[in-house]
Amino acid sequence: MTTEPQPAPGAEPQPVLGPLTTAAIFLVLTVRPGGEEAAREVLGDLRALERSFGFGTPEAALSCVAGIGSAAWDRLFDHPRPAGLHPFRPLEGPRHTAVATPGDLLLHIRATRFDLCFGLAAEIMRRLRDAVTVEDEVPGFKYLDARDLLGFVDGTENPVGAAARRAVLIGAEDPGHAGGSYVVVQKYVHDLDAWNALPAETQERIIGRTKATNLELAEPASHVDLNTITGPDGEEQQILRDNMPFGSPGGGEFGTYFIGYARTPDVIEHMLRNMFLGTADATHDRILDFSTAITGTLFFVPSDDFLDDLPALPEAGRRGQ
Repeated sequence: MTTEPQPAPGAEPQPVLGPLTTAAIFLVLTVRPGGEEAAREVLGDLRALERSFGFGTPEAALSCVAGIGSAAWDRLFDHPRPAGLHPFRPLEGPRHTAVATPGDLLLHIRATRFDLCFGLAAEIMRRLRDAVTVEDEVPGFKYLDARDLLGFVDGTENPVGAAARRAVLIGAEDPGHAGGSYVVVQKYVHDLDAWNALPAETQERIIGRTKATNLELAEPASHVDLNTITGPDGEEQQILRDNMPFGSPGGGEFGTYFIGYARTPDVIEHMLRNMFLGTADATHDRILDFSTAITGTLFFVPSDDFLDDLPALPEAGRRGQ
């Protein structure tokens, strides 16, 4: 039985625990000087906008999760910072680097229909056009039977139900931000020509799963092994992934948009250290020889209660500084 604290009663989270969908748009934005109030207005209206576009097709499960970056928090809210919010920490390993890139706002829009994602994203950007700079915009899609473009099933180990809530939602450890979460995003581009030149058995040893049947392998230093994190009590520490493939066949771009939610960024950062800096058993995650991280940002995802009743704008923001 876990002894982890639970979210405070009445702390309604954003829809981070929603079901995996077949389409998504990931928007990473920076707020321009003077754009703080416009950004706050959109954050406060997210659920109304979501209802407007999704009301007629509830089965499409349209949702939008908003995250706030470390550099933006003190510009947007006169409110104590979440305990674990900090800039994404770059990692320079012996062969590969996890880069840090700008981002004040993350909008994770998802549904089973891309047109609904598109409509909601377009309306949000219409309202934010003069207030933000788009740092990254990625349309994601479900590929075959939930596989990434490397050919392996992705997201197999996601927790569900109560386990997902324990893994993702902040509780009494940071009561002022109960019901919130942290999210890390990274955009990986793949060298599919080099990857597909490998025998399937070699690919399976790198990933730590069989390709056809998705069975986990007892393969030390595999991607699965390096991303299995246990706490002091020996219990596995989980995160919730909602990764999506993306790409441009005509442009020769193929990739995976990694997005991981957790109640503390420590778990995801531990995984990334294993991957990029290595462990006693591996110099690095061998998947990085074929997948390059070109972005990296950490955000805090406040509760819906927080968005419904935003703290005051700091004095600097009111002066337009």
